[in-house]
Amino acid sequence: MSVPTETVVVIHGLWMNGAEAGLLRHRLSDEHGYPTELFQYGTFEADFNTNADRLRDFLDGLQSPTLHLVGHSTGGLMALVALQRRPLAKPGRIVCLGSPLRGSIAADQLSKLGDLGAAMLGPTGRQALLGQLLQRYEGEREVGVIAGSTSIGAAMMLGLLPEPNDGTIAVIETQLPGIKAHLTYPVTHTGLLISPVVAQQTAFFLRHGMFNRQGVPDGQVQ
Repeated sequence: MSVPTETVVVIHGLWMNGAEAGLLRHRLSDEHGYPTELFQYGTFEADFNTNADRLRDFLDGLQSPTLHLVGHSTGGLMALVALQRRPLAKPGRIVCLGSPLRGSIAADQLSKLGDLGAAMLGPTGRQALLGQLLQRYEGEREVGVIAGSTSIGAAMMLGLLPEPNDGTIAVIETQLPGIKAHLTYPVTHTGLLISPVVAQQTAFFLRHGMFNRQGVPDGQVQ
């Protein structure tokens, strides 16, 4: 079996196992020509930095000469941290989907529930989301971020999120100095994984290092 020249590594978010990204992976592979691999990690089994190091080890085991990363929610932050801690020589780009790159107000509210909130976040969530791990992205890879702006999600029950938001993560929480491009599109946090436009824009950024301004009706590209 031949080794693909480019592979996209998909990283899921907290409390997930990657099955929810199946449609996105299908679109990237079958519609846009990017074979994918899934990196799975446990929210409760290890802290965030340990999981980021495991992601980096996972990348070392892939044979494709070009490796891209697409992370949903905390998975996007993990991609940035993993490659900032230990850069990868192989070329490629990163797309973060609804990723809390500047921490999470919803997670902060959850932590105020005491032991229950801390247990729900797990060691990965506590380290990743309480505070701000990155003040600026300083890695070598071009990074594109797609944020949702449809405010439907469980986090709305924890208190008000700044507008606009995707029901879980506020758009402002996805904006980090050092990223190359930012796109806001009217979908929910989960909707980022099932939107054909988001999949199309993800593939466009992986290919060109920018988002397609003509391909985002009702969206906002920066």
